[in-house]
Amino acid sequence: MTVKRIIAGCLLAAVACLVFFPVRYVLVKPSKLDRAYNKVVPVQYNITVQAKDIQATLNVADMHADSLLWKRDLLEKSDIGHVDLPRLIEGHYALQVFSSVTKSPKGQNYESNSADSFDTQTLTSILFVQPMRTWGSELERSLWHAEKLRSFASRSDGKLRIIRTPQDIERLILDRQGGSSIVGGMLSVEGLHNLEGKLGNLDVLYAAGFRMAGLTHFFDNEVAGSMHGVNKGGLTPFGRKVVGRMEALGMVVDVAHASHATVADVLALATRPVVSSHGGIQAICKANRNLSDDEIRGIAKTGGMIGIGFWEGAICSTKPTDVARSIAYVRDLVGIDHVGLGSDFDGATTTAFDASQIAGVTQALLDVGLSADDIQKVMGENLLRVLREALVAKNP
Repeated sequence: MTVKRIIAGCLLAAVACLVFFPVRYVLVKPSKLDRAYNKVVPVQYNITVQAKDIQATLNVADMHADSLLWKRDLLEKSDIGHVDLPRLIEGHYALQVFSSVTKSPKGQNYESNSADSFDTQTLTSILFVQPMRTWGSELERSLWHAEKLRSFASRSDGKLRIIRTPQDIERLILDRQGGSSIVGGMLSVEGLHNLEGKLGNLDVLYAAGFRMAGLTHFFDNEVAGSMHGVNKGGLTPFGRKVVGRMEALGMVVDVAHASHATVADVLALATRPVVSSHGGIQAICKANRNLSDDEIRGIAKTGGMIGIGFWEGAICSTKPTDVARSIAYVRDLVGIDHVGLGSDFDGATTTAFDASQIAGVTQALLDVGLSADDIQKVMGENLLRVLREALVAKNP
């Protein structure tokens, strides 16, 4: 790239910032943006001695956090947002799945968003001073997120370990049983528009460490229809190839944000466990992104699971009691083995607690009558089981 093109690109980016992004955000630090979008607003609840004792035994595993999106050192404890390594350790986490967000339509909402809307993640890439290759490429943004996680792991003195295989999970759990406070980090994608229309880019993502992928985010793409898109269609012919290749590689197919038509198409094709990494259920919270009973049954039939979120759009509140109520509903519908945590921490969400305070969910699960064994499953063992099965490549 020539110097003239670099200068021109910078000028164009500056103009775009002023035209499309609120001036108050262009002029503030990334940390202020992070604080503005990712909030903790506490609610009243008490943690009993019994809940604390159970919490100390847990291998907590959460299917979705967007922490890599922000310009924050995840090795340092922060009062911003929801997740960092010290808070994960304090919450007794064994595994955090870190999602890569690469495109967000300006004015995004749950009802209808066009893929052609102005992309605010382009501005984020510039404002956060990411490598220039990420400014115009969704694929490169995901590869940058993978680089960030690798960097955090390499600087963590062994406390953060990247998870790619079932064997990695086994070693992680054995080391934790030996007394080590180690947390696994696994990479996921929030919407496969970052394939940029090329099936081969799925292998690029796999090589970079991605082991789970949501097919869509807030808009329809070349793979499938989104619940928040304009057309809300099902899998495209390209999308069917993508799902087949994901299963062959040992990448978990995630239907969070997918349209009802896409969920139906995926469940008809699936030969491996399918997940909905973060969201809620229509019977408890009637938001359009949440799952119907039939969809929950279909996911469970694949051997997969539903991750219950912690924010308003998932449970119609932020209370741990409503997280537990949703979990209990899934248990009653399809069994305790098919439900777990899908926080959406750091996903421009407001929650009542951060990762260090996850014992509030443990307490709420006790309060709705779950046994200690069932709490172990919901808080982490279910996800670890699904990953042990789903991360095995069929035909790489």
